[in-house]
Amino acid sequence: MYSFIAAATWPLLHFVYRLRADGLWNLPKGSGFVLACNHVSSFDPWPLGMPLWPQRQLRFMAKSELYWWPLTIVLNGAGAFPVHRGQRDAQAIETAVGLVRAGHPVAMFPEGTRRRKGLVKKFEARPRTGAARIALEGGVPLVPAAVAGTDGLTRFRRMRVVYGTPVDIDDLRDREIGAAAKEATERLMERILELEASL
Repeated sequence: MYSFIAAATWPLLHFVYRLRADGLWNLPKGSGFVLACNHVSSFDPWPLGMPLWPQRQLRFMAKSELYWWPLTIVLNGAGAFPVHRGQRDAQAIETAVGLVRAGHPVAMFPEGTRRRKGLVKKFEARPRTGAARIALEGGVPLVPAAVAGTDGLTRFRRMRVVYGTPVDIDDLRDREIGAAAKEATERLMERILELEASL
């Protein structure tokens, strides 16, 4: 399903939305990692994952509200797994840790929700520690990224994505996980904002 969607939409993304990707060389090779990105649109996963395809497939946490038929079939087929927002979803964290330890890249949006949307928000966009926690527990790199242009699909804005160098969190791996994840998240968000400003 992932490859089918990627192949079918590759021309649209590259020729209509003129996707530009920078920093691919910063992504770890041969190991799993957590890819943490800003969140401006529901379409953010599209340009975030496409530059890695077909060599690698991103795995995504998808909010549990999206799991209704027939979208469930598409999400499961594309390698997504559900997360229950607004609560500590231990199962989702455990799944993500298992995936990165097995060598898969897992994409996360630390802000938890899009910053702006037309409907009343149930959840506010603010940094959450899940991405850092997964990287720390999984013993894998925490890679910042930023996307732009996904909130202008009807205006055919150019899409851009940049991948940064992994955040230095090695000094936090022996600390208590809660405090370590909080500190790592602060470092991560600083890097994401820097990347976003460069787009």
